[in-house]
Amino acid sequence: ASKMDLKSALEECSMALNLFLNNKFSEALDLLRPWSKDSMYHALGYSTILVMQAAMTFEQQDIQMGISTMKEALQTCQRRKGTKEPGQNYQILPEKNKGSAVSAFFSGSSELCCLVCLKVRCLFVLQIDENMINFIKGGLKIRTSYQIYKECHQVLQMTQGNKSKNETYYQFEGGVKLGIGAFNLMLSLLPGRILRLLEFIGFSGNRELGLCQLREGASGSSLRAILCTFTLLVYHTYVSLILGTGEANLEEADSLLEPYLQKFPNGSIMLFYAARIDILKGNFEKAQLRFQECIAAQQEWKQIHHLCYWELMWCYTYQQNWLQAYRYADLLSKENRWSKAMYVFQKAAILCMLPEDDLKRTGEDIVSLFRQVDGLKQRIAGKSIPTEKFAVRKARRYASSQPVKLILPALEMMYVWNGFAIVGKRADLTENLLVTIEKEETALQNETNHNEYYTDDVCMLQLLKGLCLKHLGRLMQAELCFSKVIQSEKQVKYDSYLVPFTLYELGLLYKQQDEREKAIRYIETAK
Repeated sequence: ASKMDLKSALEECSMALNLFLNNKFSEALDLLRPWSKDSMYHALGYSTILVMQAAMTFEQQDIQMGISTMKEALQTCQRRKGTKEPGQNYQILPEKNKGSAVSAFFSGSSELCCLVCLKVRCLFVLQIDENMINFIKGGLKIRTSYQIYKECHQVLQMTQGNKSKNETYYQFEGGVKLGIGAFNLMLSLLPGRILRLLEFIGFSGNRELGLCQLREGASGSSLRAILCTFTLLVYHTYVSLILGTGEANLEEADSLLEPYLQKFPNGSIMLFYAARIDILKGNFEKAQLRFQECIAAQQEWKQIHHLCYWELMWCYTYQQNWLQAYRYADLLSKENRWSKAMYVFQKAAILCMLPEDDLKRTGEDIVSLFRQVDGLKQRIAGKSIPTEKFAVRKARRYASSQPVKLILPALEMMYVWNGFAIVGKRADLTENLLVTIEKEETALQNETNHNEYYTDDVCMLQLLKGLCLKHLGRLMQAELCFSKVIQSEKQVKYDSYLVPFTLYELGLLYKQQDEREKAIRYIETAK
């Protein structure tokens, strides 16, 4: 056929999506490629897969390919729209004109495709471009996208009672719900002062609205339903833990994933999320088996293996199986490009936990590894990555000719990644961690020559010990540990994060005991 109508385009893109979710990534691209310069849905699907691939590999060639195909996709959508910029052919019309305007707008769906292309391209460029002017330009384009999404959302609300809804309407509805939902959810995660500034210039960060829109989109039948589902899964299984208090909604995550797991039982993405949910439930042994299934399910996108390696490294860290944890940290440091500084630091930190004989058998030099960390750090959008900055700062103890060893660095990094909230689901493993911490605490107390890091190390151990005691239900002892850190505030020399984070943990402890006023006071002080 010389032309691709909207119905055929949606059917073919749905087939490509099924191929993608069945690990047939190349076949999905092959199906989309022939029409990627003529059909906006093909263009959007094709470029999105390539951008995902580039984000996973971090290879310069893949990154340039992702940017250029997303640019071409934007041009394809704009040709269908007949305008140069998103939003130029559409304005909110008076109610009496809504019927014809809306049907005309729905028939193309090009506005939404343009918005998605523009948003994804801008976000991707923001991640890799250190140029501040391009950063500002990208931010302004994202703002434009958001404003048009809001207009589309208003149209959707005005047409809820329309009885003549067709397939195109549902595709449009799914796209709007994904856009409004993702924007609101992402912005709601920003610090309060930044969010207030963004709200002043027209953004909104309403978390409940975002989650509601995504849930409605996930329950729909549009092509965007799976994207709404994945956005919610990422939020429940990662974002809420890393940026929140560790209270993930696993019941919702399970119910979102289940239908896709039944439809794509060997799909690597489905297996990965199923394993991640098992981790968050404390089922580490079951998660390990599922990650191995995920690795075996496909060999085309090795980066999905790397995601599994990262999770397996933490699984074995929670169990204090240091040799296995080292194995996966080593694989990541050699094969993956996302954060070399973090991987090398993590590998060295895990090696610090090994007995001397096991360490010798690995053939690794811990001091040499720590000294590599500073030279491996990177910048995204002109900014250093917080976890890399932390790793670089800690690794400096090995920079001098007389290195000062780190105390339980793998457990400290576990705290940085909010791992105590996960391992706390398992009393047996938490008890084992407490034994390790108390053993190190005794060794530190027995040292006669205290170095300049002594107080910092003592406070760090008290923080970790307090976390273990909290998860074991020994709340009064946990409070004592946290209080010791806070009382040592003036003696802490280098690890400035210790006191504010301990204040925060103490606030959460009081919240757990329904002492609301105390909780608020300590959390506010932590800021």
